[in-house]
Amino acid sequence: MSSVVKKNILLTPGPATTTESVKCSQVVPDICPREAEFGQIMEYISTELTRLVADPDDYATVLFGGSGTAAVESIISSVPNHDAVIIVSNGAYGKRMCEIAKVYGVDYLEFKSPPDDAIDLAELERFIQSSERTVSHLAVVHHETTTGLLNKVKDIGELCKRYQIDMIVDAMSSFAAVPIQLKEMNIAYLAASSNKNLQGMAGVSFVIAEKSKLENLKGQKPRSYYLNLYAQYNYFVEHGQMRFTPPVQTLYALRQAIEELKQEGVDKRYERYATSWKTLINGLARLGLTYIIPEEHHSKIITSILEPHCAGYDFQSMHDYFYSKGMMIYPGKLEKLNTFRIANIGDITYKEMELFLELLEGYLSSIKCG
Repeated sequence: MSSVVKKNILLTPGPATTTESVKCSQVVPDICPREAEFGQIMEYISTELTRLVADPDDYATVLFGGSGTAAVESIISSVPNHDAVIIVSNGAYGKRMCEIAKVYGVDYLEFKSPPDDAIDLAELERFIQSSERTVSHLAVVHHETTTGLLNKVKDIGELCKRYQIDMIVDAMSSFAAVPIQLKEMNIAYLAASSNKNLQGMAGVSFVIAEKSKLENLKGQKPRSYYLNLYAQYNYFVEHGQMRFTPPVQTLYALRQAIEELKQEGVDKRYERYATSWKTLINGLARLGLTYIIPEEHHSKIITSILEPHCAGYDFQSMHDYFYSKGMMIYPGKLEKLNTFRIANIGDITYKEMELFLELLEGYLSSIKCG
């Protein structure tokens, strides 16, 4: 049977290429999201998302309409009280957490770490010890989508446990691929979204946390109205609904995406991504291009590649060339290095990566590069 919708290949860190079945699952009869039937769909989604990383008896997923940043902003604006938060900043998304904290007047300390190397845990411990303020939380990005660096969240979690600090993790581009267990890794609050490794549509973000920690937020003065984490959690517990209109069709797509993830399995999905990544880096080596994160610290999900040194090269022109072929690529996000980024997530395999490399070779040859 021929495909209903043209399949574009998104080599971007999200949204990712979706299956036809996920796309089609959005075409459903209209329903008022206040109906009990739709509440049951959201309850199912919440439970299954929790089950991927924790025990649903003790942990809960709080859904929001919005991009992944909405979930991160919900945690940072709702969770810290009067004490300080350490924010690990080793890429654009750690920096974004600092910017969110600043907007809400959250007392934060920025721990800067290189964007292309592992976090120095001894240095981080000294940073905690040297703080004149009481530190209640530490926020870190699991997979820094700026570069492809996979931060050692389990080790940081052990450090937080020693100092009785609650760890906040932005797992936007690691969730549903890189194995995560909240209890084992000592993660107090995790933020992720529907449109990356889950391979759903963009528009749903969520926070997963221990129920007791969510309950403890009751009575805390809110900094945000829409993104109030306790209010969103409690309203769903009491009414089986979101406080405000949810993205209905996007949630149907997410339910389908979760079913497809369960069929494939998180481990197998990560294995498929890793095979595509290996194909990519082998091809880059063949073309004389280099990527910046060493394999031992690499997520195998997104790769930041140094731009080629030749007069004819221009990222926008290269982007437009690939776009005309039904492939989308992303610019770099590093201030001091000229890079572009290739992700290997979504409904693709190493075959699409081989096609990308073939087209890249042709493009570089056409501009007399390499």
